[in-house]
Amino acid sequence: MTTKQTTKQSASEWAGTTPVPQIEPAADGLGTSAARKARLQISPSAGAHNGLWYFPQVTGGHWRVARNAALIQLARYTPWLRFKRQIYRLLGVQIGPYAAVGLMVMLDIFFPEDVHIGADTIIGYNSTILCHEFTRYEWRRGPVWIGRDVTIGANSTILPGVVIGDGATVSAMSLVNKDVPPGAFVGGVPIRNLRVVKDG
Repeated sequence: MTTKQTTKQSASEWAGTTPVPQIEPAADGLGTSAARKARLQISPSAGAHNGLWYFPQVTGGHWRVARNAALIQLARYTPWLRFKRQIYRLLGVQIGPYAAVGLMVMLDIFFPEDVHIGADTIIGYNSTILCHEFTRYEWRRGPVWIGRDVTIGANSTILPGVVIGDGATVSAMSLVNKDVPPGAFVGGVPIRNLRVVKDG
């Protein structure tokens, strides 16, 4: 297969997925909290009680969430990566070819369709990808974009609205609450720049 054919095949396999949005780094080299917040849909609680109490009204109902939860639990335990990707695609997750989602990874059960995972990315054991936040007086929803060739270490948590650029690395046990530029190496709770890979 020629390089041109390989590129064409990769592009067609990746068709339908959303490109990773541009990241505008702040002084610390990471994205700003304001940039993440701007990607979130923020709505008041649907009633007098905490926002989570009303989740069926904003997520499509109990049965939809139960279906999502059952399929995500199946995907968490299956060792077959191709089968796991098929389950995620059934849920609306945009996941590129050869992406590997490790054992026990927990995707958002309310809005799995808001998760975007690039080709050849690996997400480590027991990590969590959230596309929602419920608080006492409001609820928030936002997509998560994880680029190509990204490494997410085990037990990491990615918050809604976050963008992780191509080739980035997130160390184990990290809280990703800001955008991560392409090629960056971040870690910690919350994340900070550990090293930036420079071109050239």
